Amino acid sequence: MADLHPVSEARELVLSSVRPLPAEELALGDALGRILAEDLASPLDVPPFDSSAMDGYAVVAGAAGALRVVGEARAGHPAGVRLEPGTAMPISTGGAVPEGADAVVPVERAHPDGGTVRVPETRAGANIRRAGEDVRRGDMVVRAGTALGPAELGVIASLGRPRPVCALRPRVALLVTGDELVDPGEALEPGQIFSSNGYALRAQIEVAGGRVVRRETVRDEAASTRTALEHALAEADLVCVSGGVSVGPHDHVKDALRGLGAEERFWGVRLKPGKPTWFGVRGKTLIFGLPGNPVSAMVTFHLFARPTLRAMQGADPDHERVTAVLDEAIRRNPRREQAVRVRLRANSDGWHASTTGDQGSHVLTSMLGAGGLAMIPPGEGEVAAGEPVEVILL
Repeated sequence: MADLHPVSEARELVLSSVRPLPAEELALGDALGRILAEDLASPLDVPPFDSSAMDGYAVVAGAAGALRVVGEARAGHPAGVRLEPGTAMPISTGGAVPEGADAVVPVERAHPDGGTVRVPETRAGANIRRAGEDVRRGDMVVRAGTALGPAELGVIASLGRPRPVCALRPRVALLVTGDELVDPGEALEPGQIFSSNGYALRAQIEVAGGRVVRRETVRDEAASTRTALEHALAEADLVCVSGGVSVGPHDHVKDALRGLGAEERFWGVRLKPGKPTWFGVRGKTLIFGLPGNPVSAMVTFHLFARPTLRAMQGADPDHERVTAVLDEAIRRNPRREQAVRVRLRANSDGWHASTTGDQGSHVLTSMLGAGGLAMIPPGEGEVAAGEPVEVILL
């Protein structure tokens, strides 16, 4: 690990290895959170016809007066007749404006009296939603690479598209190594701890769009490590291993991967926390060896594995970044870039950041309340309070 890679260089090595996955059609109701794999242009105007913006009366624009009431235009039930001058037609919100009408008088401004209704002076176009006012036929509406949220699903539905084409979710195998680990709910024996990485990393995988196909706790034994990795490599597009990638006598991950034909692309990042991060490939499968310390695992996943999963689905891998003013000084590390967990606060002069407390790589509670990772460049001294820093949003 003599030649540590800068974070930006390690990231480029990772992303240059990514190949996008194929795509599939799926029902619109199942597409929440998926990444769109096609550009969607509208096949129609939205709305497809002139409609009323409110409940009221469709009229021919003109002077105030009493108009004879005829017919009705309800949402989903067009009138089917032409509206002539001197008449008014009751219309509901969303109802198609009848032929001949060019304005709608709101119901609260109209005064019905038997078979007539008195209306104020009305200008043409009042309270009418024009066809194509939202989307014109042929307009590009949602681009490939977009994560489909509630708004995107609603818009795609408005285009009449029932089955969008989305990228396949990457299959991810998650292996957590360590003899000391037990699952929550089990009894703790001397020297044991509850396993947090399996739960935190699984959640990160799923939030990034991955599909966990294998999740396993692996003992610190060479044979067990090799067997688990052999199964994982056979099943997954991406293998994520937590722990076992350092230089101790019970760290077997790198040797096992080498024996299984994996090619190491880098081992060691100029980062705190996260120095012993490993990345390699075997065939089309990408492999991350993340540190075992809980914070290191979560931070390195966010910086390297998350953008990889997004790129595999055709999404923009870049992190969302903001500039924030430090509310407290942070001491630099002489040799490594630091990913400092910070709380973010919106102020009149922009974002402000303050640390979440003790930044030790074993202090998992430092992730609680963290809105981002303040990336502190290496160097001497400190970044003073009041200085701007780059923050990668979590």
